Amino acid sequence: MKRIALVLALLVAQSALAQDWARAKVEKSPRHREWVTVKHDGRNVEAFVVYPEAKGKRPVALVIHEIFGLTDWVEDLTDQLAEAGYVVIAPDLLSGMGPNGGRTTDFPAGKVGEAINKLNPDTITADLNAAADYALKLPASNGKLFVAGFCWGGGQTFRFATNRPDLSAAFVFYGPPPDKDAMTKIKAPVYGFYAGNDARIGATVPETIQNMKAAGKTYEPVTYEGARHGFMRSGEAPDASEADKKARTDAWARWKSLMEKSAK
Repeated sequence: MKRIALVLALLVAQSALAQDWARAKVEKSPRHREWVTVKHDGRNVEAFVVYPEAKGKRPVALVIHEIFGLTDWVEDLTDQLAEAGYVVIAPDLLSGMGPNGGRTTDFPAGKVGEAINKLNPDTITADLNAAADYALKLPASNGKLFVAGFCWGGGQTFRFATNRPDLSAAFVFYGPPPDKDAMTKIKAPVYGFYAGNDARIGATVPETIQNMKAAGKTYEPVTYEGARHGFMRSGEAPDASEADKKARTDAWARWKSLMEKSAK
């Protein structure tokens, strides 16, 4: 049984990482994109930055990747956020952790999730703070900061909101909440996006509503019925189910509307 579970896990990972369709979209983008090295505390964090085609200064969106690392889809999502009018930065939190000091793309197949689960929480926070600070100092930034993350990155987004007081809003996509005590440190509104067919994460939402309310914090979750965990990625794929497609479309519209409102 363990062998079967391992094989299934590898198949899921390979499916998530097979993103030629996302790479093709990124390569066709007219927006300026670049890889930058963000340095802090002796670390070099590689980050993907995309600029909006906008006249004036724009808010910054920090994107936190899935358990699969900084994949082609994360680059695609980053570009789509820039298209919506934001300066977007997506740090590869496996920078320097791969073979020969590499990042996500340098890991053997199936080893990325294992490496991410071994990351030190304080290092994650420091990397995210450094990436956010880098982007906020860019001439194109107007000083407002959003954060959004998916899967593992959704949980890190919720946790980052407990550590970053200047956030304008946090957007948690199917990620677990932080400890109840940590919620008292949150300053920004937190908006949740969850899948109806995701018992592991869905089971955390009712208690999170209670705990955030008790802490006097803004938390607005929405569950997309019929969708599976990871629908923001799978809903874009060529073989997407109708439920995942609809969830992705509806969540994207909600997300953009919330950002536009928070950006004012």
